[in-house]
Amino acid sequence: MSRIHSGHKGRAGSHRPYPLTKPEWATTTQEELVAQAVQLSKTGLSAAQVGLNLRDAYGVPSARAVTGKRLGVLLRESGISPEIPDDLQALLKRVVHMQRHLETHPKDLSNQRGLSLMESRIRRLARYYRQRKRIPETWRYTAAAAALQVE
Repeated sequence: MSRIHSGHKGRAGSHRPYPLTKPEWATTTQEELVAQAVQLSKTGLSAAQVGLNLRDAYGVPSARAVTGKRLGVLLRESGISPEIPDDLQALLKRVVHMQRHLETHPKDLSNQRGLSLMESRIRRLARYYRQRKRIPETWRYTAAAAALQVE
């Protein structure tokens, strides 16, 4: 599989070990895990941050190994899900940062290209989420709306 905006192929990266089973030393039950995840999510943490917090503070190696479902799915079933998915929100935050940079440095051509590539990535991801009904059909990317959503 190739990268989106480059001619390189790249397959490097770390992967979890294949058997996704609950270790014997993990004592957390499924109900406890869901309750802790909901409590952490209500404090304003994203699903990824909730997973890291569960791992570091509560000793849960993998929420998926304990419950059989991904953490984002568990939070969505509990009625706690952000209106914009976390990865799309992170891209919007990066775009707003690039736009602010361009206001002070208007001749930064590499940043202009990066901004253009990032905006196309956002449009592609938004189309995916609209098809999966994770964001409203009327949601469209605009630079002004991105600045408001990130703030």
